[in-house]
Amino acid sequence: MKRKLIAAIGIAGMVVTVAACGGSDSGSSDNSGADAKELTVWLTVDAQNNWPALVKAADAAVQKKHPGIKINHEYYGWPDKNTKLDAVLATDKAPDVVEMGNTEMLGYMVKGAFAPLDTSKFTNSSAWLDGLKASVTYDGKTYGVPYYAGGRVGNWRKDVFASVGVKSPPKTYAELTAALDKVQKKEGDKFSAWYQPTRDWYAAMSFVYDAGGSIAVESGGQWKANLSSPESVKGLTEFKNVVDKYMHGDKTKDESDRYIVYGQGKSGMIFGAAWEGATSADPKNDKTGKLKDNLENFVMPGPSGKNMPVFLGGSDLAVPVKSKAQAVAAEWINAFTGPSGQKGLMAKGNLPNNKTDLATLKNDPATAVPATAAESNWFVPMAPGWGQVEKAQVLQTMLQNIGTGKKSVEAAAKEADAAIDKVINTK
Repeated sequence: MKRKLIAAIGIAGMVVTVAACGGSDSGSSDNSGADAKELTVWLTVDAQNNWPALVKAADAAVQKKHPGIKINHEYYGWPDKNTKLDAVLATDKAPDVVEMGNTEMLGYMVKGAFAPLDTSKFTNSSAWLDGLKASVTYDGKTYGVPYYAGGRVGNWRKDVFASVGVKSPPKTYAELTAALDKVQKKEGDKFSAWYQPTRDWYAAMSFVYDAGGSIAVESGGQWKANLSSPESVKGLTEFKNVVDKYMHGDKTKDESDRYIVYGQGKSGMIFGAAWEGATSADPKNDKTGKLKDNLENFVMPGPSGKNMPVFLGGSDLAVPVKSKAQAVAAEWINAFTGPSGQKGLMAKGNLPNNKTDLATLKNDPATAVPATAAESNWFVPMAPGWGQVEKAQVLQTMLQNIGTGKKSVEAAAKEADAAIDKVINTK
């Protein structure tokens, strides 16, 4: 479960410079390694521990087409992977396939580390989820293939809401806030009806996108911050209302330990990654002894009247530009992320990379909530300087200033826009 949290964190300031080697599109035959005798695939330990059979199946498909090819696998933990990748990309020993957290892709694409891919070579490409497609697209080209996703949902304590007469998850935002008002009144100001960390920009930006706003907009190849637009301010104002009315914890915190705080039993609901509720109910985190079988995920309604747009975390697969087997690497990725691979990943609790498979999950009560929530999604601006924005924690600073009352929504948004505009177009 922790893998989905790590995959969804921001870019950690990757600064490796990769010399562009003029690698051709993986679908071409010239210098693409179509007759490669060896393939090296780097994945995280999630694949090794949780779905090794899917890796073997992809190997078998490639080996059937290329008899005698040797396929090497290396597995890495999330904290170690990029350090090793940065080092090897400076040599001629680059792997042919590498797994990336989807928010890690941008920095590498900007620096020219990955080869462009022909989307027609990948079975589900026309139906990739919008947020996942955005994560592999830069400057009009595709540099990766979405692997799997993890979304965000509401999660509530059924006992807390039942105590005020609410027995079914809210379907509208008005129903949600009415229920929260009842809980907050009953429990008092030492209880958070909705534990919503102030610095949680993934949640805050969902309010912004729900209101028709955005972090930044692109025009003519240039990006400009958009947080001070009327639509974005409307979303930020509603986020502030939530924090003011229902969040009675430390208003300088982020979401990194939300599942731990939720497990302490002093809050009625959260809006976070789909795994967080279950992790809070784990005996080592549940300090109440009441959370098992008492927590329930639900599709988060937005103030707009539609489902709240959610950030999709997850993994992508890319082909380093220095790979000597780009064509076969693309074949392996397609075998791994194609229909049978997606079926296997869904069976392990992941969201698929495409809308067609996602629709099938909506028909199963066990997966309907995360699948429905993921239909409306957003992703970060794919601008060359976005990594600098994340590294500087511009959004977190803005949200803390708003949540603590240090600055008005309008003033904090204008300040954030100015900070973003200084770097967002800088490679």
